[in-house]
Amino acid sequence: MKTRELGRTGISVSEICLGTMTWGEQNTQDDAFEQMDYAVSRGINFFDTAEMYPVPPVPETQGKTEEYIGEWFRQSGKRKEIVLASKATGPGHQHVREGKPLGRSGILSAIEGSLARLQTDYIDLYQIHWPNRATNFFGKLGYQHGADDAERDLHEILETLSELFNSGVVKAIGISNETPWGLMSYLNLAEQYGLPRIASIQNPYSLLNRTFEIGLAEMAIREDVGLLAYSPMAFGMLSGKYRNGARPIDGRITLFERFQRYSNPQAVAASEAYVALAERHQLSPAQMALAFVTGQRFLTSNIIGATTMLQLKENIDSSELQLSDDVMREIEAIHQRIPNPAP
Repeated sequence: MKTRELGRTGISVSEICLGTMTWGEQNTQDDAFEQMDYAVSRGINFFDTAEMYPVPPVPETQGKTEEYIGEWFRQSGKRKEIVLASKATGPGHQHVREGKPLGRSGILSAIEGSLARLQTDYIDLYQIHWPNRATNFFGKLGYQHGADDAERDLHEILETLSELFNSGVVKAIGISNETPWGLMSYLNLAEQYGLPRIASIQNPYSLLNRTFEIGLAEMAIREDVGLLAYSPMAFGMLSGKYRNGARPIDGRITLFERFQRYSNPQAVAASEAYVALAERHQLSPAQMALAFVTGQRFLTSNIIGATTMLQLKENIDSSELQLSDDVMREIEAIHQRIPNPAP
């Protein structure tokens, strides 16, 4: 398993990251333990979670994912072997700090809860899950500007993260579901006030959603703030399991209506084309989709998720696949024909 540097931190992370958001909803604690054990055996040293997980977020299960990881740390004794990433929940969910915007008190409360559930005294990468301001994330297209105190808001967040960084409670800081303006504002504030520098940005990126390439990719490379790509298989659409209208009973798109943006007509057409392309070249559609993401220069780590061990093994095996020039040309042709159908 190859590793890459997390920003300019000197921390090395595996180019495949183990995502955890199904643990506590679709996966039991035993499932989670099996996944973590296997991932580590394959050279993965990077786990990503969040205080809000599992997804979909509901009060009854909130925090279970971190609890599973914490118990695995306790039983395995492998905390120091893992680069652990977690996130503080943004506004909008009433069961997490009454859905209020994330400020100093919210961040301190969030990390206190995460540390307890994770049974650890530090988090390697602590991230802001999504912005307080109304902007483009979670599939929102178009931008309507309204008066706000966004820069002051980011400054307060960064100063709070600086407190945690200086105390050793977090080793690096990151952002998620952010825009080019948000990333550059954080970088400017860090330089202006001598605060810690953002190390990574966790945004969606897949064959069905390459919007990161527009603006953020150049910044990720030039500023050493690499992408942690989530939903690299567009909730399984790119695996082929939803092909020809199939709806497997355990599929996330089948189970949860909130993820229908991945199955609109354009996304279905593009997915069919990518799966057919993989089959023509005798490739696993899932591995082709993941290898495309992992091969990007602006990527730090590709966050995979699985509900079965068979899926997990196939996904991790994608790290050994390098796509040919012919496959890449055909991918670009499909992208030109059906660009970003599931942003």
